[in-house]
Amino acid sequence: QVQLVESGGGLVQAGGSLRLSCAASGRTLSSKAMGWFRQTPGKEREFVSVITWYGDTYYADSVKGRVSISRDNAKNTVDLQMNSLKPEDTAVYYCAAADGLSTAYRTNMRRYQYWGQGTQVTVSS
Repeated sequence: QVQLVESGGGLVQAGGSLRLSCAASGRTLSSKAMGWFRQTPGKEREFVSVITWYGDTYYADSVKGRVSISRDNAKNTVDLQMNSLKPEDTAVYYCAAADGLSTAYRTNMRRYQYWGQGTQVTVSS
C-alpha cells in the first residue's frame, strides 16, 4: 500500500509562488504516475498536472506556463512548483498516484488509486 502526504500550502498574494510537496511511504513511487488535482467548494475536483514513471509531464491549460511538476524517486517525493499565482488558483490541492495509467486517462481522477489528504492553497488579491 501507499500513503501520500502533501505539504507546502499556505496563504500567498497574487503573483507569488508556492512549492507543494508530496511524500510517499509504504512503497516506492518509481513505477507510478504522480498527479496533482485541486478542488474548490462547489466545483468538481480538477486535474492540474501529472508526471509519468519515465518523467513525461502534462499540464492543464489553466496552469500551463506557471506550474512545473517534478519527482525524485530516490526521496520518494513529487513536487509542484507554482508561480504567478492567481486568486482562481485557490483550492485544496491533492497528490495522487496511479498504477498502469494510460495516456487517455491521465487527467481522470478515477484512474488514480492513491490519494493524500490535501493541502490548502489560498491566493489573495
